Amino acid sequence: MTDKDLSLLRESNETAFYVFDGKVLKERVEYIRSSLPANTALCYAVKANPFISKEIIDDVERFEICSPGEAEICFELGIPSDKMVISGIYKTPSFIEGLAADSSFNGIFTAESLVQYRQLCQLSEKYKRQLRVLPRLTNDSQFGMNDTDIIDIIDNREKYPDLDIVGIQYFSGTQKTSLKKFKRELEHLDKFLSILKEEHGFEAKELEYGTGFPVSYFEGDDLDEAELFKGFSELLTDMTNKPDIILELGRSIAASCGRYYTHVVDIKTNKRQNYALIDGGMHHIVYFGQHMAMKQPFFSVVGKEITDSEKLWTICGSLCSMNDIVVKQVPLPDIAIGDLVCFENAGAYCMTEGISLLLSRDLPAVYIIDKENVLYKVRSTFETKALNTPRYERMY
Repeated sequence: MTDKDLSLLRESNETAFYVFDGKVLKERVEYIRSSLPANTALCYAVKANPFISKEIIDDVERFEICSPGEAEICFELGIPSDKMVISGIYKTPSFIEGLAADSSFNGIFTAESLVQYRQLCQLSEKYKRQLRVLPRLTNDSQFGMNDTDIIDIIDNREKYPDLDIVGIQYFSGTQKTSLKKFKRELEHLDKFLSILKEEHGFEAKELEYGTGFPVSYFEGDDLDEAELFKGFSELLTDMTNKPDIILELGRSIAASCGRYYTHVVDIKTNKRQNYALIDGGMHHIVYFGQHMAMKQPFFSVVGKEITDSEKLWTICGSLCSMNDIVVKQVPLPDIAIGDLVCFENAGAYCMTEGISLLLSRDLPAVYIIDKENVLYKVRSTFETKALNTPRYERMY
């Protein structure tokens, strides 16, 4: 982002705002792809940041969609249906039926349970069309199904010839840094694929795997990402079974392309503690693993990045909550009301996971700089008071 862009955004926004950089995003996807085996496909989890989905339509093979709202966003953005994986622990029956009834829809459905699988069976019969399905293997949580449930599906697959079971989906968590854990998971999946092939006559064409690759959010994080990718790639190569590998990634793709900007609106010293109050806060900037600023994110005061200071400050947000502490006890330059604070790695979840309706404060505007360095506003500042104002509608 140029100084001209930032100057324009400062003039255009009285309160906090986000900026997502399409060029950084594309470079990130290219880096991930170059760090993995050549035949590895990428699936972007839209929930990480729906605003950037259009920027990578041509850069990833799939988009994971977990709600009717996400699907509507993707359709509006022009994402082809054959790139869509309709996932999510609960699939609204009417929504799924609408997609099944649409002969132009060619996406994949995950099956989170036997209930969901049976619904897909009924819909394929009702609409006389083939539906592609990925049964989801549980990670010992509320997600997915037991291996015995999936085996039952495989053993009875001939009853539903219009269902194309393309493979298995598996997701196990997020911010995973342990190659030993990846090794255990891939050995478990490889063994299960062998059982399906050797004992049940089913060879999976695909394995869609949500890796939960980590993101370095805080000062002092000990993450050698290159080494992690190298070790993970070796584990994929060592698998006995060779299905097409599709890695479902959200945070790992999106985090680095985003910045969150917020203004210093007040300065005070209470009981010898220096406080800088900002017009944003924990309802806008959410980092995985941060709780009341126990860790320090990567941030700076715009225009004062290299100013030395020994004076310690705690940066607090504008919510009436003692939990709204963003940075604690850090040296800051000679700050003043009106200064702009920039938080890095804000491209994933920050704009959607925050408690954005608390106090009915405005949602920040969102901007994207595309790969050609053209600046766009993709969401104006949104007044949440409309969502929190009661509208009395008599029901009888």
